Amino acid sequence: MEVTTFTLRLIDILILGVVQGVTGWLPVSSSGHLAIVQKYLGLSSKEHQLIYLDIMLHVGTLVVILLAFREDIVKIVKAVARLDFKTEEGKLALFILVGSVPTALISFTLRSIFESFFEKMLVVGIALLVTGFFLFASERRKSNKGLDYFDSLLIGIAQGIAFIPGISRSGFTIATGLLRKVKKEVAFRFSFLLSIPAVTGTAIASTITEFRSLSTQDIYMPTVLFGVVISMVLGYVSLKLLQRVVMKGKFHTFSYYCWTVGAIIIFYHLF
Repeated sequence: MEVTTFTLRLIDILILGVVQGVTGWLPVSSSGHLAIVQKYLGLSSKEHQLIYLDIMLHVGTLVVILLAFREDIVKIVKAVARLDFKTEEGKLALFILVGSVPTALISFTLRSIFESFFEKMLVVGIALLVTGFFLFASERRKSNKGLDYFDSLLIGIAQGIAFIPGISRSGFTIATGLLRKVKKEVAFRFSFLLSIPAVTGTAIASTITEFRSLSTQDIYMPTVLFGVVISMVLGYVSLKLLQRVVMKGKFHTFSYYCWTVGAIIIFYHLF
């Protein structure tokens, strides 16, 4: 069922805001869950209103990252301003740059293909199974080293692949770091700092593209902002939950959830 003007109800925005907030930073793929919920609600992922709402909800969870890692961000900006790349923060800035390059290349070259997967529930289900596999495998490695340029490159590639709905961005990036034996706290922090340029760039590009197709009558901003606030509040809670789980070495427990949801989607699609 195609979405037409004014069919994005308050209840739809509330549900999508909750889904984005809860799954936005947990390693279970917010894009995959949004695709599933939108399908269930009868909303078309190609509708400009819905795409714009998705962008705004992602901006809401991005604000959470900016607030949660504000001290790291300030230190990185100061190091770059001084052109000091020998300090920990300066090196981290270079690592983020290295990781952002493959993410951008994958996004720009394969974006149309990845976006087509939002309408294909079988792909989402399979992707969730793959996410579960990486989460489960990551906890089998002992994490005891710092980050290097090759680690940053691999994590950046993982982030690019995570544009596929059902592939968790936080799950793939943190798991890649853990599989490379990077310390848990380092992998966690780098994963989210690396997400900032990726989410910001995607939001800006998508907003410019979609805003041309929208009229001022298509969007009622108070309801959109309501969804954004919901995603921000729940996003903060989910981020803190994930941090606690990662530090306790229980990251792989999310794999069972991904496998369960993925299997249900595949079974429902096939039978």
